[in-house]
Amino acid sequence: MTITELPRTDESAQVPNTAEDILRHAREAVPVLRERAAGIEAARRLPADVVELLRRGGVFRAAVPKDRGGPELTSMQQTELIETLATGDVSTAWCAMIGMDSGIYAGYLEEAAVREFYDRPDTPNSGWIHPQGRAERVPGGYRVTGHWRFGSGSTHCEVLVAGCQVFKDGRPEPDPVTGDPVHWRVMVARPDQYEIVDTWHTTGLAGSGSCDYRVTDLFVPEEHSFSFRVPRRTGPLHATPDAILRKMSGVPLGMARAAIDHVRELARTRVDRESGTPWAESARVRSTLARAEMELAAARASVYTSLEEQWAALERGDETTARQRTATALARYHAFRTGRSIVSTLFDLVGGSSIYRGSSPLDRWLRDAHTMCQHAVAQDSILELTGQVLLGGESRSPFF
Repeated sequence: MTITELPRTDESAQVPNTAEDILRHAREAVPVLRERAAGIEAARRLPADVVELLRRGGVFRAAVPKDRGGPELTSMQQTELIETLATGDVSTAWCAMIGMDSGIYAGYLEEAAVREFYDRPDTPNSGWIHPQGRAERVPGGYRVTGHWRFGSGSTHCEVLVAGCQVFKDGRPEPDPVTGDPVHWRVMVARPDQYEIVDTWHTTGLAGSGSCDYRVTDLFVPEEHSFSFRVPRRTGPLHATPDAILRKMSGVPLGMARAAIDHVRELARTRVDRESGTPWAESARVRSTLARAEMELAAARASVYTSLEEQWAALERGDETTARQRTATALARYHAFRTGRSIVSTLFDLVGGSSIYRGSSPLDRWLRDAHTMCQHAVAQDSILELTGQVLLGGESRSPFF
């Protein structure tokens, strides 16, 4: 087998720092990621050289502001970057999507903490922000205890965040900004301050290394924590907390694109065993592929159109409308569900040969698709929550 040469990633190479250059590097990395995909899945984590490929390609700095030495990609550009990487390997794209949150989280921290944790723009992040932990308020900070799941990229990250509910004197502390009964804060620390628990034996996204992590009575200084209610930077990436979710659609869109391209390539030479009809001449194959292209194009257009409209409003400093706030969430939900549907349909179209892990990537894509759709952004509760907002009700989600 011919091994594709890695794009240049030595220390002397300049890390790309514009959207154009970062996206070009991502496209160059796709053949490498395709070759490595099976091995990444088997390892259940990203190998060190693949992490370095992302780092030296500018992926982890994508959301870092320009005044901190980063490229400050828009949410649309971030999504395109993840979409491109996902055509190579879905687990790698998932880790990249999580890892580039560094530039967003830094916008909620005090300056001293930013210098401590995110002084270098190419710092990969990991962690689960949902308030699963307990943070007991003490002088100067918090005593944190908890067990978190879904630490995607926790095996290679340099910063690990953990969502907590704040308590004071053993009682829940109300949010000081909104008065809500739950005060949700995100704690920022180094991964070696936690115990990483190897629980990631899963149906799909196996290469993401999304292990559990836990800690007991860890002291976290006040300045090493943040609330999404209190951004310390302005601009579209910090105007609303959903910035960390906007790029997620790139994962299913890129996966579906890769699956369609794979089956189109198969159709060039494949012949139906029973009828003897070349696949390229089969009405069933033609219509299935055309429908997949149509569904992907519609899902992709919805994602990028909703992001562009939201970004433009935030850039102007406008308050987003209910429709704008929900449109990105609905487009994201639709992208995940459509990606899974496309992969499932193509898996059935190809038939028995789809099930062999050694020769067909469709097996891996199918498992990745079903696993990613278990994320909260792809659950039916999104329809209920957005529908409530569209009908004039108050949002019960902090993200729209």
